[in-house]
Amino acid sequence: MTPAEQKLDTIAGQLRKGLVPPRETVRSLLLWFGASRRGLHVSSNIRAKLETFQLRTEPDFESAYIDSEIAFQLKVENAPANDPATDPTHRVIRLASANRPPLSVTPESTLKQIITLMLSNDYSQLPVMTSPRELKGVVSWKTIGSRLALNRPCQLAKDCMESASEIAVDDSLFSAIGAVKDNDYVLVRGRERLISGIITASDLTEQFQKLAEPFLLVGEIENGIRRILHGRFTKDELAAIKAPDDADRVVEAVSDLTFGEYLRLIEAENSWAKLGLAVDRVEFIKQLHKIREIRNDVMHFDPDGLDDGDIVILREFSRFLKRLRDVGAA
Repeated sequence: MTPAEQKLDTIAGQLRKGLVPPRETVRSLLLWFGASRRGLHVSSNIRAKLETFQLRTEPDFESAYIDSEIAFQLKVENAPANDPATDPTHRVIRLASANRPPLSVTPESTLKQIITLMLSNDYSQLPVMTSPRELKGVVSWKTIGSRLALNRPCQLAKDCMESASEIAVDDSLFSAIGAVKDNDYVLVRGRERLISGIITASDLTEQFQKLAEPFLLVGEIENGIRRILHGRFTKDELAAIKAPDDADRVVEAVSDLTFGEYLRLIEAENSWAKLGLAVDRVEFIKQLHKIREIRNDVMHFDPDGLDDGDIVILREFSRFLKRLRDVGAA
């Protein structure tokens, strides 16, 4: 057995004896399998191993925040199928900011206390709460400024607050966008009715930057490969490289090929000779295979983002193609 299989076997044995195994974070589970993020192949492998030992996690390891804890449970025989992998929704729970309980004030907090906290933490708003579950409102620079401008009382948080915007932790990630657009923030209520986090415009910007860069780099690389191939092959040669099980698809130009078909075309020695590239063929193809694997993960839009090493590979290969174009080699 692999180390990961040994751990799962031990956990299954404990559960069958009526013992409760320690909870683990999603990140720990990934590390058992030598991974740092939930890519398509990693998640499929983990799910297969859990199935082998008749285990499940609660909450499901794919839907939970990467640093949140999950409990292991024995799968119930003949239970209704509930495969989270079939759920295409990207949920708020996967965001780090949705899993960090926000700093808050009470209704009786003074304006000086509020301003000090907001300035010292560079916050634009603070939730007003009487307990981790009891949300009374939100106080912000806007609510403070509007009341002072109108000479309204604003000595305590309860004088300066307005109704709070909130969403559930299981809501769609994209539902947070409209709420943040309208209110500059949205509070997140967790599964136990606790206020588990707050999402702001800066959080969304950071998240979508992390997700957008790989898409943009993959697009640049694909355009670069198409430019290298453009005009080098006849329609018949391009059509011949098409996947055999896709006979009905019409291929008339390089843009009609898939990334995998680019690879098959370049791997053929007679095709490589037509490109006129004065670079090592074996190393070039090796790098393209890496790009293809990373591209598959990028296209599945994983909110965990890519490993830093994968981002570096995309950046460097994109720069490499640009250097080839700059010297007129592509």
